[in-house]
Amino acid sequence: MPTSRLLTRGEYTFRIEGPAVDAAGNLFVMNLGTDGVIGKLSPGATKSVPFATLPGGGIGSGTRFDREGRMYVADFKKHRVHVFEPGQTQPHVYFEPGQFNQPNDLAIATDGTIYASDPKRSDGTGRVWRITRGPDGKGRGQVMTSDQPMGVTNGIELSPDGATLYVGESKTPSAPARLLAYRLQDEKLIDRRILKVFHHFDLDGMRTDIDGKLFAARPDAGTVAVFAPDGTPLPEIPLLKKGPTNLAFGGADGKTAFVTQSEDDHGFIEAFSVDRPGREFCMLRPSGSC
Repeated sequence: MPTSRLLTRGEYTFRIEGPAVDAAGNLFVMNLGTDGVIGKLSPGATKSVPFATLPGGGIGSGTRFDREGRMYVADFKKHRVHVFEPGQTQPHVYFEPGQFNQPNDLAIATDGTIYASDPKRSDGTGRVWRITRGPDGKGRGQVMTSDQPMGVTNGIELSPDGATLYVGESKTPSAPARLLAYRLQDEKLIDRRILKVFHHFDLDGMRTDIDGKLFAARPDAGTVAVFAPDGTPLPEIPLLKKGPTNLAFGGADGKTAFVTQSEDDHGFIEAFSVDRPGREFCMLRPSGSC
């Protein structure tokens, strides 16, 4: 069973979120010291430094990198997705449709297509947006359709072949948390499978490894749930505290899982080792694979 280790202590606010690792191995995490400040933890470092601040009082959540080195940040406070161009510390608005409920988490495909979860907690529903880059460099998106209504969409991730989208639905007073798998057909979500219903504790951010194994943070349970590529549940990984919000793969070989942990009044980062590198880590390699 993997063993967690503490990387940083108390540097982030309780809204700590959005871990993402760039091609150089730097870990970027949302809400360093103050909400809206993006922290950067360099390889081998034990202390984060400020990287940038989201404009207009924005607060970041889900974060991803594309193969060109752009960093995308979901801003749930200002209802938009920002993009940082390579080498820049000032973002510009990538996608702002005026119809976001609360963009939460992101997943990114090899071709740069972004999938964004968009929960509406006030009525226990949610949806997923598909966002592509237009000729002007701005995002263009549409709400994806599904044959069945969605709950409060939260964590989101792709399979390594880009054919399956995993969507986590958060626990509500009237419904348990669920992990769903959809087959992608352009802007449609089809062939829904319910991989697991979590009657106890919630479900948050998730990542796949290069083989398609899925890792999902479980707040309050203090674990990372693990699923085989075929959806079979595997033993969960215990963590240091009961507040994981998300995770990302990095390290020298892509076999380190960095976990963002939220406590009552602050957040911290812990890490554990895995057997295989992460999907996104391998996608960002020069060859596009590990």
